[in-house]
Amino acid sequence: MREVVIAGVGMTPFGKFADRSLRALAEQAAAAALADAGASAADVEMGFLGNAAAGLITGQEMIRAHAALRESGLLGVPLVSVENACASSSSALHLAWLAVAAGQVEVALAVGAEKLIHPDKQRSFAAIATGVDLELRAQLAQRVAPPGADPGGSRSFFMDVYAYLAREYMDRSDATAADFAQVAVKNHRHGSLNPNAQYRDLVTVEQVLGSRPIANPLTLLMCSPLGDGAAAVLLSSEDYARSRRADAVRLLASVLVSGRHEPAEPAVERAARRAYELAGVGPQELDVVELHDAAAPAELIVYEELGLAGAGEGAALLRSGATELGGRVPVNVSGGLISKGHPVGATGCAQIVELTEQLRGRAGARQVDGARIALAENAGGFLGTESAAVAIHVLAR
Repeated sequence: MREVVIAGVGMTPFGKFADRSLRALAEQAAAAALADAGASAADVEMGFLGNAAAGLITGQEMIRAHAALRESGLLGVPLVSVENACASSSSALHLAWLAVAAGQVEVALAVGAEKLIHPDKQRSFAAIATGVDLELRAQLAQRVAPPGADPGGSRSFFMDVYAYLAREYMDRSDATAADFAQVAVKNHRHGSLNPNAQYRDLVTVEQVLGSRPIANPLTLLMCSPLGDGAAAVLLSSEDYARSRRADAVRLLASVLVSGRHEPAEPAVERAARRAYELAGVGPQELDVVELHDAAAPAELIVYEELGLAGAGEGAALLRSGATELGGRVPVNVSGGLISKGHPVGATGCAQIVELTEQLRGRAGARQVDGARIALAENAGGFLGTESAAVAIHVLAR
């Protein structure tokens, strides 16, 4: 396998764009990535589109990549639609990495795009809720429903799962609801510095705790919002990229695993161990991390699964200030899913866009000083209470 580099990145702002189609968003991000690399569509030999919900939101199935990228200049090369829940575009990126690393192509494009905003909000929630094994959904709903609540009630089903995981985490650590609120405060502070973030407002712990209850202990401001957006990453061989720019970023590791349904070792831990092996680095060497904070408690849990903190010590790491901008290992300096937004099929590639800009030193007010090694963790769907898909990428300059 040969070395793969990130030649270009691009993304749209994340937000609610009722007047913009999935195609418009995907093509804007793809064009931005090509322009960033000094490339044209004619250079791309293979393309992958990560999208999770178009079939349920707009009805577009079968040829999502071809439809979304129809006017991009890419028709004629192999295009592959990738659906893997919230890990759709990180899975698309993994496939693009495989194509270049194996020497099958010199240049491959991964695009993630999602339109979740719909006049009927329940349609959006229903689409997201299909990211579980539907034959076992009733059983899972019974298990994760907050005490005293109606299983499968009017709440977001995924937030019921995250709330269950949060309660379990509180039982095995000293984490409190105030810690979860502090995650949201931190990520909103970071997001306020990101012009592409869906929400750029500052919040306080009191505001987060006092926002609308979702599922104990989660409140509204601890949960990622619905939104639209797209992001794209152009991967290439080192020779191709270096001929166009001096600051191309190396993709040291790309790992994709599936969950095992109630495993002894979480999927994130398995993926992280393999990613560290491939990259030749350890968690103590990471300078900046983007991780999947679909709900605030997940950030503390993933701290531990990535090896940033010991078992039960995620809240202590947060309280120390280490994961703040300016701390030892800033986490979710983009604003994370909570503030930047979570158009699910776009999230994985958007994490890579952020980290690439960090490693290039082009992140502006949210720049992590001296960032050289970065990690992205993106999870999708649930098998029971285990993530169905987990992708981890390690980048370096």
